[in-house]
Formats: sequence, C-alpha cells, structure tokens
Amino acid sequence: MNVNEPLPLLGGLAPKSFMARHWQRKPLLIRQAIAGFLPSLNRADLVELAGNSEVESRLIVRVDSRACGQWRLRHGPFARRALPPFKQPGWTLLVQGVDLHDERVHALMNLFRFVPNARLDDVMVSYASDQGGVGPHFDSYDVFLLQAQGRRRWRVGRQRDLRLQSNMPLKILANFEPEMEFILDPGDMLYLPPRYAHEGVALGDCMTYSIGFRSPSRSELTTELLQRISDQTLDEGSADLYRDPKQEAVEHSGAIPLGLFDFAQSALAQVLLAPTSIQCALGEYLTEPKASVCFDAKCGPIGDGMLRLDRRSRMMYDDRFVFINGESFLAVGRDARHMRALADERVLAAAQVRQLGADARALVFEWVAAGWLYVE
Repeated sequence: MNVNEPLPLLGGLAPKSFMARHWQRKPLLIRQAIAGFLPSLNRADLVELAGNSEVESRLIVRVDSRACGQWRLRHGPFARRALPPFKQPGWTLLVQGVDLHDERVHALMNLFRFVPNARLDDVMVSYASDQGGVGPHFDSYDVFLLQAQGRRRWRVGRQRDLRLQSNMPLKILANFEPEMEFILDPGDMLYLPPRYAHEGVALGDCMTYSIGFRSPSRSELTTELLQRISDQTLDEGSADLYRDPKQEAVEHSGAIPLGLFDFAQSALAQVLLAPTSIQCALGEYLTEPKASVCFDAKCGPIGDGMLRLDRRSRMMYDDRFVFINGESFLAVGRDARHMRALADERVLAAAQVRQLGADARALVFEWVAAGWLYVE
C-alpha cells in the first residue's frame, strides 16, 4: 500500500497523514468514506450468524427510554424466535468477528491494512431497531464506525470522569459529557481513538460495522510471553538444575537461601536475554487464531497456482522469522522475501510460488493442506 496516496476512505488524507494527525489522538468524521456503500450482509444474514454456536453474539435491550433506564444483556447463540420483534424499539444485536465468516466483510477489513496486522482485530456488525444502542461508554482500543444501512446519531466527548453506573450488565458511563454530535448516513464513517466516550442511537432501524483494533495490556502481554517462553523451555528439556554443594547447616530453615534467589534471577535473565525466545513468543501470540476458529483440512491433490491466505489465517513476520497461526518459522533469502510478501498482500503469485526453495515450497503446501492457504 502506498501510504502517501490520499484515500477517500480517510476523507482525502493519505494513510501517513492520518496516522500522524489522528491515530490515538483525535476523532475524524469522514463523509462518504465508501460512497454508495451497500452492506455485505443483510439483516437476515446477521440473524443467521447470531444463531451459530461458533459465532460470538450479544443481545442488548433497553427496558425503558429514560436517562437512567435499565438494560438487559444476553449472550448468543440466538434462535430467531428468541429475538425481539423488529418493530420493537430500543434493542441491538451485536455479532463479533464477522470477517472470519464472510469473505466480503474480510475484504472490507483489508482496506485498513495501513495499520500493522498486529493491531487489526476484527469487524463487529450491529443491527439496531429504532432508538437502539448500547448506552454511553468508552473503548480501550481504536475503532472505525462505518454506517452500513439506515442512520445513527453519535454523540462523542473526551471523557474525564470514567465512573460507571452501578448494577448494570453493561459498562455504561455514569456522567456522560458529549462535546460533538454527528448523524451518519450509509457510507459515512467515524474514527475514534481509545477512551473517547461515545453513544450511538439508531434513527430508525440501522446497521453499523465496527472495525476494531487489538490493544493488549502490559499485564496480558507479559503473562502470554512468559507462559510461552516457559513452555518452550520445558519442551527443550533443560537439565540445568539448582545445586548447592556448599550449603551449610542452618538454624532458621524457613529462610530462602540467597543462592536459590540468585539462581532463579539468573535463569529468568538468561531466558529473557535470548532475543529469539521473545521474538518467537510474541509472533506466535500475535498470530494465534481466535479460539472459535477451525480450519478445513484438505485431502488429495493440491494443484498449482496463486496462493491466498484463508480469511481466518493470521500471518506476520519480523527480521528473522515468519509467523502463521501461532507457529514460527525461520526464513532467509528469497524465500523470506516471498513469505513476507504473502503476509503483507495475503496473496502470492504462482510465479513467486515456483521461485520458492524446495523446503519452503513444501512448507506452504503443508499450510494449504491444513486449510491455512488455498490455491486459486
């Protein structure tokens, strides 16, 4: 992607300018970001997805319309008869990870790959009846809100008071203070940085696509990496055991020996100082498929042609490794260039496939057999 080329998707800004001016800084309203946009899924398609046990979905109903109205939250899957009538106002159906289940929605998410793949998360699609919404709230991640069908009114503010209403099934702000208000029509889009409070209310029934970005916390990342590095160390079967031949007899047996503390500190430092350990753990974590994802393994002849990543596959790379679906592989030379091209573009031309070395070619066709790639 040419990051210096202006995009209608960003209101005529080049991706480089958008990232410098707005990303994690301030909102941006983009009229007709996708002119003439038609939703990839209609209401019936979304309801069908919400009935799938492998799809995460939620139903949010506002019991009354007062400012302090009560809310009800239920988790799917939902049979159609379990949803309120479409003419009933004040309810919203949220379906998460729709890009994993629909190729057209996945193609929409690909428009936002001027942000690193490591930050892209998923596309959530919401259907709301008239006056439906989820209340004033804030997210801890960046989001693009694309109006797909109908109209929605958004109120937005830089919220200082982040206290929440008590005894609610949703995280609803207790004292929402909006500063801006917009009405979005189909094709309009609103970008919001993390922690910008917002409330969207449907004006008639409407559908909104939320392109969300993952933002792991320091504690989440630390936990994941240490666990993966620990598992890797156990797999390698370290025989470096603690020894204390000079340990003297002690009068206070409850005290931890300083030698054992030094041994533990040295062991941890040795693992963390090995750059490949952290590199591999981070890449494998970032490319781990979502828990609900299952790939369709292929049997028989694979054929030859252009390779395309399955929409559920996550692939990234660093200066030494390529990572795909939670696994890491050392890559060098021309093979590495082609693998990185596959991660960037999500396709690899047939001519590039033929240029792969024997080992790399065998590897990518193992991925095809596993359902991670497919041949066009």
